[in-house]
Amino acid sequence: MRRLSALRQTFTPCPPRPYKSGFKKLQPPGRQAVAPGTCTLIAGRDASTSGGSAAGTGKSTGAATRFGPWQIGHDTVVRRIIQKSKEEIALLQRARPTFKPVLAIIQAGEDDYVLEVNKKIAAEVGLNIIHICLPSECSEDEIVDEIIKLNEDSSVHGIFLHLPLVFQTSRVLNSVKKEKDVDGISDVNFGRLVRGDMNKCFDPPIASAVLELLTESDASLVGKSVLIAGENGPLEAALQFLIQKSGGVVVSCLWNANNLQSLAYDADVIILTKGKLDHEGPAMTVINCDPTELSEKPNNQEMNHFMNWGVGPLSAALRMQNAVEGSRRWLNGQQYKQWNLRCLKLQPLSPVPSDIEISRSQTPKAVSLLAKEIGLLEDEIEVYGKTKAKINLSLLERLKEKPNGKYVLVAGITPTPLGEGKSTVTIGLVQALTAQLKLNSFACLRQPSQGPTFGVKGGAAGGGYAQVIPMEEFNLHLTGDIHAITAANNLLAAAIDARILHEATQSDKALYNRLVPSINGVRQFSAVQVARLQKLGIKKSNPDSLTAEEINLFVRLDIDPSTITWQRVVDTNDRFLRKITVGQANTEKGFTRQTQFDIAVASEIMAILALSDGLVDMKQRLGKMVVASNKKGEPVTAEDLGVTGALAVLMKDAIKPTLMQTLEGTPVFVHAGPFANIAHGNSSVLADKIALKVVGEEGFVVTEAGFGADIGMEKFFNIKCRSSGLCPDVVVLVATVRALKMHGGGPNVTAGVPLPKEYTEENLQLVSDGCCNLQKQIQIAHIFGVPVVVAVNVFKTDSKAELELVCQIAKDSGAFDAVPCYHWSRGGKGSIELAEAVRKAAQQQSQFRFLYDLQMPIVEKIRTIAQKIYGAKDIELSPEAQAKLDWYNKQGFGELPVCMAKTHLSLSHQPDKKGVPTGFILPIRTVRASIGAGFIYPLVGTMSTMPGLPTRPCFYDIDLDPETEQITGLF
Repeated sequence: MRRLSALRQTFTPCPPRPYKSGFKKLQPPGRQAVAPGTCTLIAGRDASTSGGSAAGTGKSTGAATRFGPWQIGHDTVVRRIIQKSKEEIALLQRARPTFKPVLAIIQAGEDDYVLEVNKKIAAEVGLNIIHICLPSECSEDEIVDEIIKLNEDSSVHGIFLHLPLVFQTSRVLNSVKKEKDVDGISDVNFGRLVRGDMNKCFDPPIASAVLELLTESDASLVGKSVLIAGENGPLEAALQFLIQKSGGVVVSCLWNANNLQSLAYDADVIILTKGKLDHEGPAMTVINCDPTELSEKPNNQEMNHFMNWGVGPLSAALRMQNAVEGSRRWLNGQQYKQWNLRCLKLQPLSPVPSDIEISRSQTPKAVSLLAKEIGLLEDEIEVYGKTKAKINLSLLERLKEKPNGKYVLVAGITPTPLGEGKSTVTIGLVQALTAQLKLNSFACLRQPSQGPTFGVKGGAAGGGYAQVIPMEEFNLHLTGDIHAITAANNLLAAAIDARILHEATQSDKALYNRLVPSINGVRQFSAVQVARLQKLGIKKSNPDSLTAEEINLFVRLDIDPSTITWQRVVDTNDRFLRKITVGQANTEKGFTRQTQFDIAVASEIMAILALSDGLVDMKQRLGKMVVASNKKGEPVTAEDLGVTGALAVLMKDAIKPTLMQTLEGTPVFVHAGPFANIAHGNSSVLADKIALKVVGEEGFVVTEAGFGADIGMEKFFNIKCRSSGLCPDVVVLVATVRALKMHGGGPNVTAGVPLPKEYTEENLQLVSDGCCNLQKQIQIAHIFGVPVVVAVNVFKTDSKAELELVCQIAKDSGAFDAVPCYHWSRGGKGSIELAEAVRKAAQQQSQFRFLYDLQMPIVEKIRTIAQKIYGAKDIELSPEAQAKLDWYNKQGFGELPVCMAKTHLSLSHQPDKKGVPTGFILPIRTVRASIGAGFIYPLVGTMSTMPGLPTRPCFYDIDLDPETEQITGLF
């Protein structure tokens, strides 16, 4: 016989039901008011009273007066607990109006009255109920599976297991997450109860109900002897602890023990968790909380008021009280938490070892521990191995009301082959802020591309004693985001060529029948096809109702192959893919065309990833991507091709930032890595936004812009800040003495050849001359109204006089401060002066402003950037560039920001022009558009979107030890 699957029912709170009138409620008797030989039975099923007492004998005559539980007024206790729980929920919802406390009930088998009373009280309290009904013949595995699902459901705040005894195994009970264990049944909760950690545990409701009954009947336990007769299970253990805590002396035995009657005779209080007494002794109080009795059907009089079922309703009310408390704890846990970060110790060596040796000398914290230290919740992280984790975007929603921390951008002078070390400065700064100054700080970095890693540059994890660890994981694959972008990008490329082929070889009718097939006799449009119909102005939902003309409009994209701008990508420097021919197989029927590959990080999808503020925004941007024009000159988008949803699916995990750590155990977000030449070259908006909330109002988020300030910083301000709405507080401008010497006229350098003496010996004149580039970059930052702190990244060949000269010139040029930094050799301790300068600069009021208005014509935006940022005399548009500008204006893209694609090695378009070139004309070869990302990008000079490998790439030195699996030669 096929087993029924779990049946889920969801209930919303019912309005309180009034008590029926006519019920007589007796006041709870005090101990003094009861005759010495009287036995009070709580949780009996007979509503009547009978018998009397042998006054003055002190012994039971066997005909003791019996009081039902309702007769000592405990329904008043239940009412008070319900009212208190309702008031608590009202308070929680006043603080967060959309909050809905939810209790999940897992039931196996038939309904009973315990279940009914729990559901009634839950509804009156105001709890929403998820009721999962499993068949009585279900397996333990099925129950555990349901528990795990509820554990992972953040909308569920409590779990109540209503199961037969056969399923109340240790495995089942301990499957319930401790925070949701409203019955206090797990070993963890019971351990906390015994330890006295009452703020973190839940009292077992039945045991608590017994204590409540004793309290209401004035049965003080101090110095009293209490007999617990049952099965020596968790209920008995909980009762024993609670009674001892209340001052009672506990004796326990099995319910069928031979000496039960003699033990009962000497007890002041008897608690039965199973079975019953054949004869009552002189005990003042007997409580029967046998589950079989609690489940018995009450008589009609008792059904008039569901509070009259003995321990059952009281324990149900206490269970709901626990559920409400669990909801309160959950809400409190959602609040911003102060960091409790344990920084890792550094022991710098001299001479400084290689980067990979330093990385491996430090044992990183488990990323789950790091997440907990900075206030992240368990369900907000997805762990990848031991040292990296994806961060769920729900974190941003949870902390949306918290004020942002300070926003710091690290940029640099115009790069040289000697390197400036922006990533190293970024890491050194956050290590100084957090490990040394004890301020919350986050570094937000781009994910490095495999191309440069195996090509010329190597990794981008920082260096020396200021780097992200483990550096191998940082630089190789990480969590696969770039691979996801590659897959999505190439899926779209395949869709373009396939659509051209199918439209060219099929009739309208054949195309329509394949695009909207009949499945089991039913034809219907997919969601993305409905969106296309709406775009075409066709307001029909029945596929059979379209006219021939409407079908033609629907199925024909009419892509002009010569206008395709979408390229395939690969994350490798491969110069032979700069121009290729596709479609040469016989199966493609002669539909060949020339195209090219770009490097993966140059994909518009990467730029979209970096600029999106959530899944909805990312999906909309993906759909807007323009891939070509049709033969009428109209743009064709990914949405038109019907691929938007599929792209979003491939990118659903990539949109989550990756959490890692620095050498000193401070947090780092690694997310996105758009190509800084043709895209904006910054890490993601989402990483920055989340980090700004997590650090708190007094904390710092330090993010990095690619290449020099003229490229990365300008794009950060004009593109990323427009998209995010964030305003930076400080710019840290990185310079090195030897790079400034090159800008001052120093000789060229060749990889693998020792540096000329100009870079290893003191030369103040070269430094002074090269500071013109530093001064220009300071000026650029001031155009945007942001204070600048210059960080001079110190090398061992730098003289004290050279460092002092750079700092003085920087200050004289308007920098808020300029300091030498020694993080490479000392870690955070080497950047304390920089951290102090940044903290002081951030206290100033930022006067941030954009360079241009979006309403300016595209050509004027290009000219403004060329003249005010690069120092050009003017721009020169090629005929192709002018035609593209006219086309983009006609298509309605004229109000997008501009993302210049030019060499990073010079302020001009000529890589060999160091220092501050002036008077040049900036040539605009062509113009492209990233409509989904939201910018127009002019290509300056001969800018390539696919790097090539040098004669001796880095991969010559990279190897893997097959025994230890350690990577060698990476850095």
